[in-house]
Amino acid sequence: MTKDLAAYAAENGVKYFMISFTDLFGGQRAKLVPAQAIADMQEDGAGFAGFATYLDMTPAHPDMLAVPDPDSVIQLPWKPEVAWVAGNCVMEGEDVAQAPRNVLRRLINEAAAEGLHVKTGIEAEYFLLTADGSALSDEYDTAAKPCYDQQAVMRRYDVVREICDYMLDLGWGPYQNDHEDANGQFEMNWEFDDALKTADKHSFFKFMTKSVAEKHGFRATFMPKPVEGLTGNGCHAHISVWDAPGDKAKTNVFAIEKGTGKGQVGELGLSEKGAYFLGGIMKHASSLAAITNPTVNSYKRINAPRTMSGATWAPNTVTWTGNNRTHMVRVPGPGRFELRLPDGAVNPYLLQAVIIAAGMSGIRTKADPGPRYDIDMYAEGHTVKGAPLLPLNMLDAMRQYDSDTELKAMMGEEFSAAYLKLKQKEWDAFTSHFSAWEKEHTLDI
Repeated sequence: MTKDLAAYAAENGVKYFMISFTDLFGGQRAKLVPAQAIADMQEDGAGFAGFATYLDMTPAHPDMLAVPDPDSVIQLPWKPEVAWVAGNCVMEGEDVAQAPRNVLRRLINEAAAEGLHVKTGIEAEYFLLTADGSALSDEYDTAAKPCYDQQAVMRRYDVVREICDYMLDLGWGPYQNDHEDANGQFEMNWEFDDALKTADKHSFFKFMTKSVAEKHGFRATFMPKPVEGLTGNGCHAHISVWDAPGDKAKTNVFAIEKGTGKGQVGELGLSEKGAYFLGGIMKHASSLAAITNPTVNSYKRINAPRTMSGATWAPNTVTWTGNNRTHMVRVPGPGRFELRLPDGAVNPYLLQAVIIAAGMSGIRTKADPGPRYDIDMYAEGHTVKGAPLLPLNMLDAMRQYDSDTELKAMMGEEFSAAYLKLKQKEWDAFTSHFSAWEKEHTLDI
């Protein structure tokens, strides 16, 4: 049964709802609605001017309405009188095709019609900085190899504990927290779920982490490469496909007994359907980057020189392997694989959407994932011949996506056109910016 949000408010002491949607650039937009008005909003939606956000609209467009999805409602653990609820964008009675959550919902329905129910878990990394973002929040976090540093994680215990406590209260099943490979960097993991639920949780996690950090006088950032010379923020995705959604799922259709399947993928415990899904990811990898690595800064992470810790932990070549973290995709065990390409700037809804789109493409075309490389790509990557390199910058990624007519159609032509148009404007703004580097290297020529 669909939740009645007015009844939910009365039962839980909620005074206000944040009806939220995510725009093309991953910006979270919301209206704060009193509980007394939520019944009408649940029916009709909260009104927004789409042009005022990163959507391809003009001031002349009609009102865009964000209709709350009551199944997504989350009471703010740090401010229980407020509840967050994801909205589905509608204009004149029709879903807004370019809106990221709508893109994902459509693809989930397409996959379900083919008996595919994608479940994912994500690893969202972030840095804790000073309030103005100018420095790491912990002046003592200076180790050359800071990963899993117990002193450093305990110095930020109050922030990490508070976020983890909230995830426990929300029933997300968090199971580990750690200091990551860069100074000032952290990662918090929770249980995998259906793609839409993971996207909503991912979106809320970013909001929650930033809010808790601000409460403690810090600034949390998911920026792909916020500190030169340090490991960047990834957002690795663990992917499997099941026979049914939610609690009805009984069978992981990717899973077979290790060593019983066909070829190099089957040896690792991925079924034939899993191999085809992986094949779609590999086939479209260079195009995926426009979605999974969506900013100018993203390419400072996936094409980075060696970091202070000794490794970037990010790919730069389209390769896959077994349980080896130096490749774009690893298959750590039967029934799932990990896509290590996405970064912290990725749009939570578009990440899930493009995984489903590429995977379905692979299954439909019986795509071959190509050879498995069981080497250290950081040390021996130069020996790999024929594997495509990932894009060197955002413009290259956009061009790759634009040329991938199959993936563009899967993601939706209206979405793809809007996304590329606004991203081109962003690239143009970047290239027209005059930097100190240019003067330093060119003034005396």
